[in-house]
Amino acid sequence: MQWSLILLFLMAQCCFIDCQLYQFHYINQNKNWTEAQQYCREKHTDLATVTNMKDMERLNNISAGYKTAAWIGLYDQTNGNRTWFWSLSELEFNESETKWQQGEPNDGGNQVPENCGAMNKDLTWLDDGCQKTKYFLCYDETNKTHKYHLIEERKTWLEAQSYCREKHTDLISGTKQLQDEEVKKLMNSSSTYPHIGLFRDTWRWSDGNSFSFRHWNNDFNYPQSNSGQCAMTVFNDGGRWRNVSCAERKPFICYDDKVILITENKTWEDALYYCRDHHHDLVTITNMDDQRWIQEKVKNASTDYVWMGLSYACTLDLWFWVSDEMVIYKNWAEGEPMDDCDMSGAMETGGKHKWFKRNDSDLFNFICSKY
Repeated sequence: MQWSLILLFLMAQCCFIDCQLYQFHYINQNKNWTEAQQYCREKHTDLATVTNMKDMERLNNISAGYKTAAWIGLYDQTNGNRTWFWSLSELEFNESETKWQQGEPNDGGNQVPENCGAMNKDLTWLDDGCQKTKYFLCYDETNKTHKYHLIEERKTWLEAQSYCREKHTDLISGTKQLQDEEVKKLMNSSSTYPHIGLFRDTWRWSDGNSFSFRHWNNDFNYPQSNSGQCAMTVFNDGGRWRNVSCAERKPFICYDDKVILITENKTWEDALYYCRDHHHDLVTITNMDDQRWIQEKVKNASTDYVWMGLSYACTLDLWFWVSDEMVIYKNWAEGEPMDDCDMSGAMETGGKHKWFKRNDSDLFNFICSKY
């Protein structure tokens, strides 16, 4: 490890910068969705991809003074396959970890498309109509004592999602949450089949990312066909999205991606110098939002791991980011890291995209920050 890097870290221990890995731009020109997409791809990266409620706050902030709607990068695939997602955007839906009731999902016998999830008393899942009014289960990340809440008010799936996001964190999502002992107790006291944070649709992001975040207006109807439709964010409705014809002409929001996957195989040190020579630095991950953004990138890597700007200083017995950020957020795999000299941090490109220590001399793809 270069002593200069260690000294830089020591000099900057008090420096902690809250930066974003992508930046939004409001373009006040009226274009149809396809024209807006072309403009964004030529002058920026693409039409805006929205990953969570923090992104929605950022969109609303850059739209200050505009009381209209703007295109984002979400469109409905013509004859596209419906794909299941979790409402809680940090989670990926995994077909191998499902808990469907036998015979489900079945679209209610193919009579009416059923694109939202509900849960039985035995904690198995079933597909159900999104427009049905039902009780629902919320997840609360900030409440350490009671993380899960059965809300005994009848709402449609979208209304339930809005309620959970406003008063808690989101609809309950993911196999781990749905199998929690607290949830089992809540279901034992209930005779209903509540909404859970499971939905499917044919909507996709322009840049190819698979983020599940949706922020539809409560009037949106999941079962209907939306062929030829694109999504706009409506600023005087709290930024909620509406689906309209892609041919309509509106302002739009682009984004600039501040990171790039390099599909060349290099040692950690060579990757570091490549990033500094051609871009800015090896990437730093300071929070879950950064993690989700980067793990979308690494899915396109040609190696099992990708280098990050995380390294171990053997003489000081500490892990640090080469960008001088302190290592606060961590996503190590179980049992990692067993501190050792000549090791740096890499993210697995498959599985759950956990972090692993790998020998500095290993050859991997890597992620650079652009600026």
